[in-house]
Amino acid sequence: MKKTIFSLLLLVASVVSVQAQKYCIIDSKYILDKIVDYKDAQTKLDQYSKGWQTEIDTRMQDVERMYKSYQAERAMLSDDMRVKREEEITTKERAAKDLQKKYFGYEGELFRKRQELVKPVQDKVYNAVQKMAANKGFEVVLDKAGGVTLFYADPKLDRSDDVLKILGVLK
Repeated sequence: MKKTIFSLLLLVASVVSVQAQKYCIIDSKYILDKIVDYKDAQTKLDQYSKGWQTEIDTRMQDVERMYKSYQAERAMLSDDMRVKREEEITTKERAAKDLQKKYFGYEGELFRKRQELVKPVQDKVYNAVQKMAANKGFEVVLDKAGGVTLFYADPKLDRSDDVLKILGVLK
């Protein structure tokens, strides 16, 4: 009997402590989409990416042309010429793939540009969220855009506009 009462009291205490925590929900995608600096950074990243992809596509098309030419002339080439042309094609293809890795690979140019252009805006948002949480006494802030699965969120819990006000985007 004492164990049952103790277990019940423990359960009630844990439910009360969970309910006592203050939390809110924000939508970081919504917030970032409202910030002009973020949109500008995304536009610049898209331009860099498009230019780099065009350069890579051009190189791969050159490789494709070289290969088709080689296929058409292969029967007429000596063994030494065949080996030389195959090496040229392989070298050009490898160079194009290395360039792709340089631009789009892990910690490539796109990653560096994203760090340079987008990270400062994300840091501003993070600091604003921290400030809003401290000012309003929230212990937990959930981001519904960050992959957190929410089956239901009461719209009155969404504090995205409060963050935008702190950032000076909304009045």
